[in-house]
Amino acid sequence: MGYIKRREKIYKWMETESLSLVMFQDNEERRDTAIRWLTGHPGDALLFLSSDKKALLVPWDINIAKLYASCDFMTPFMDYALDPVKALESSAERFKIPVNGKIEIPSRTSYPDFLQYVDKLSSYDIICRRDGVKSKVEQLRMIKDNEEIRIYRTLSELTNQIIDLIEQNVRDRQLKTEMDVAAFIEYEARKRDCEGTGFTTLAAGPERSFGIHAFPSYTAAPFAGTGLSILDFGIVLHGYTSDVTMTFAGGKLSKAQEERLDLVEKAFHLALSKVKDGVLCKNIAQSVDTFFKKSRLSMPHGLGHGIGLQPHEPPFLRSRADNEWKLSPGMIFTIEPGLYDPVEGGCRFENDILLTEKGAEVLTHSKIVRL
Repeated sequence: MGYIKRREKIYKWMETESLSLVMFQDNEERRDTAIRWLTGHPGDALLFLSSDKKALLVPWDINIAKLYASCDFMTPFMDYALDPVKALESSAERFKIPVNGKIEIPSRTSYPDFLQYVDKLSSYDIICRRDGVKSKVEQLRMIKDNEEIRIYRTLSELTNQIIDLIEQNVRDRQLKTEMDVAAFIEYEARKRDCEGTGFTTLAAGPERSFGIHAFPSYTAAPFAGTGLSILDFGIVLHGYTSDVTMTFAGGKLSKAQEERLDLVEKAFHLALSKVKDGVLCKNIAQSVDTFFKKSRLSMPHGLGHGIGLQPHEPPFLRSRADNEWKLSPGMIFTIEPGLYDPVEGGCRFENDILLTEKGAEVLTHSKIVRL
C-alpha cells in the first residue's frame, strides 16, 4: 500500500502540471532510486506513470521485478530492444496519450538523447527540465512515511548491534587492520539479511585518519592503534542505508588530540540541541562552525545530510548561504562534526537522527571509543 500512496502523490502533482505521462530511468548511465521508492523494484528499469493513474514498469530483469515490484503493468525491457525511446513510444500508445500531450522525460537526459525523443515522438510535447518530477520526488522523499520510519528503526537496531560488536572485537584485538574491520562489517550485515553496505566502508588507522574520506577507503594498515582512527560505515535494509562514524582513540594522546575529541563530541550535542521543526539547516551548521572557530579550528565539510535510498539526500546541513532547507518531522539525517590534522590525525562523530513531532530522536549509538 505504501507504494500506491507514494504514486498517488505524483499523480496529484501531474494534474497540477497538466502532464499526461512521466518517465523515470534507472540504469548504469542514469541511476535513479525513485523507481524503487515508487514500486519497490531494486533497480535497472524504466517506469512510466500516466495521468489516468496507472504505472508501467519496464525492467531489465522481469523475474526480479515480479518478486519485488508493486505496479499495475510490467513489460520486459527486452521487448523494446533495450531502447528507452521505443519504450516511451509504446507507453504513450498504451496509455492513449493525446496529440500534443505533455510527456516529461528524466532531467538528466543528454541533449542528443533529448533530440531523439523529440524526433521519434513528434506528436507529443516532450519536456525535460531541472525542476520537474525529479525535484518533486526529492521533496517528497525528504519526509519519510510510516513504512520508511519502521524500516529505519529496524535498520538502526541492526547498525547498533554491529557498532557494539566492532568495539568489542577491537578491544579484544580480533580486528587489527582496516581490512579486518571492513570485511567484518560486510559479513555481519549480510548475516542479518541486509543487502550489504550503503557505501564503501571508510576505515582509516592513525596514519591515515587525517583525511575526510581516506584514500584508499581501507587498506591492510593497522587500525585502532596509538592515536586516532576513523571508521565510517552504513548498512542497507530494503534499500535504505544507515550512516555512522566511530572514532577510536588509542594509547597516550597528545593535548591537541584530546582537545579535538572533546570539541567534536561537544559539537555533536550542540547541533543536536538545535534540531527542531522549522529550523533552517544552515543555522545549525553555522552554530557548529562558530563553536569550532572559538578554538581557532574549522570543519572542512558539511555538518550532515539526509539519508534514505541513497547515502546522501536532501536536506543538507551545511553553512552555504544558498542552503534554504528547513527541518520537518519525518526527516532522517546525520549529524557528523569532524576535525582533521595531518599530524594529529582526524576524528569524526556521526549518528542518524529522526525528527519527530516530539523532537529529535537519535536512532544510532555510534561513539568515540577510548581504548
